[in-house]
Amino acid sequence: MEYRHTQWGFFLAPTFLVCAVVAVSVTATGSEMSTVSTVGMVGFGTALLGVVLMFSRLEVTVNAGQVLAAFLFGWPHREIMLEDVTAIREVRNRWIQGWGIRKISGGWMYNVWGLDAVELEFTSGKVFRIGTDDSENLFAALSLQVTPHGSPDRP
Repeated sequence: MEYRHTQWGFFLAPTFLVCAVVAVSVTATGSEMSTVSTVGMVGFGTALLGVVLMFSRLEVTVNAGQVLAAFLFGWPHREIMLEDVTAIREVRNRWIQGWGIRKISGGWMYNVWGLDAVELEFTSGKVFRIGTDDSENLFAALSLQVTPHGSPDRP
């Protein structure tokens, strides 16, 4: 069974808008901003927009014995071979774990929005969490390909 799901992080647009309004306000109220300051503000705004766009979408694909989790431009991404997975579970992240790419206890997490996730545990004991608004279907797709001992099912 092939699985593909794209989740958008809609909270990023309002965040960017607030930052842009603050930046424009600071620029507009500055009586004599130097060219360097103006260029710095524009550079910061451009970099912020790039980060917001990059982490605004997470696409998860499960097929042919692997999982691919990739952000908007295909980078950063993580490709996981299911033969290395020993367990999968539906989990709930704590709000403090945040969004984006995060180091979590025992491994890493990719998340663009929400608290639901599917956690993959590897033969090494490390984990990788994929945040998703479709945890039931992602878990089901992974369950079809991963046996309790971690080797992919063979037809």
